[in-house]
Amino acid sequence: MFTGIIESIGTIAKLQPAGDDIRLTVNVGKMDMGDVALGDSIATNGVCLTVVEFSDSYFCADVSPETIQRTGFAHYQQGASVNLEKALQANARLGGHIVSGHVDGVGEILSVTPVNRYIEIWVKAPDELARYLAEKGSITVDGTSLTVNQVDGAKFMLTLIPHTLQETIIGNYKAGTKVNLEVDVIARYLERLILGDKAAESSQESKLSMAFLAEHGYLR
Repeated sequence: MFTGIIESIGTIAKLQPAGDDIRLTVNVGKMDMGDVALGDSIATNGVCLTVVEFSDSYFCADVSPETIQRTGFAHYQQGASVNLEKALQANARLGGHIVSGHVDGVGEILSVTPVNRYIEIWVKAPDELARYLAEKGSITVDGTSLTVNQVDGAKFMLTLIPHTLQETIIGNYKAGTKVNLEVDVIARYLERLILGDKAAESSQESKLSMAFLAEHGYLR
C-alpha cells in the first residue's frame, strides 16, 4: 500500500528487454534507500514494482507484459522522470489516500493552464473509469494523490499548488502527456458491494446500471 505522497523524482536509467519482460533500472534521486530490502515495493509513476536489486542510488525491477500493456510503461524511455514512493509503513502518516499501486488505466492530459501561482489541469480518463470520478474525490495520477475539483463525463480537472509541481513530475505535463490513473479503491469495493449476489455473475451480466440501481432502491 502507498499514500500517493511522492518522496522523490527519479530517472529511468535503463530499460533492458528480457524476453517479454523489461528489466527496469531507476536512479532514485533524493529518496533514502537505507530501509529498503530485496522484495520491497516501490511505486514508480503509481505502478507497484518489486525491488530485485538496489543500492543507495538506484533500484531494479522486472516489469511484466501485463504491466507494460496496462500502464504508461509502453511509452517510457531512458532518461524519463518518474515519481517514486516507498510502501507505506504501519506507523506512518496517511497523508494522501489509500493507493494500491495497481493502475486502472492510462489517461491523457488535455490542457495545462497557469492561474496565478497554481495551475489547472484537465485530464481525459478512459470511459470505463468515468463512474469512479467524483467531485472532491481522490484520484492517483502517476502515483500522486490528488483531489478532483471538477468532473465532465470522463474528463476531470485538478488544481496543483507550487509545492506539488516542484516535488513531482506534474510540472512537466503538457497537452498529450499520457498518465497512469488509479481510482479510489473504496469506490471499487463499494461498486461490488452494491451488486450483492449479482457480483457472482459473469462480468457482462453483472454490470452496474441505472436500471439496477433503481430496481434495488438506490434511486428515487
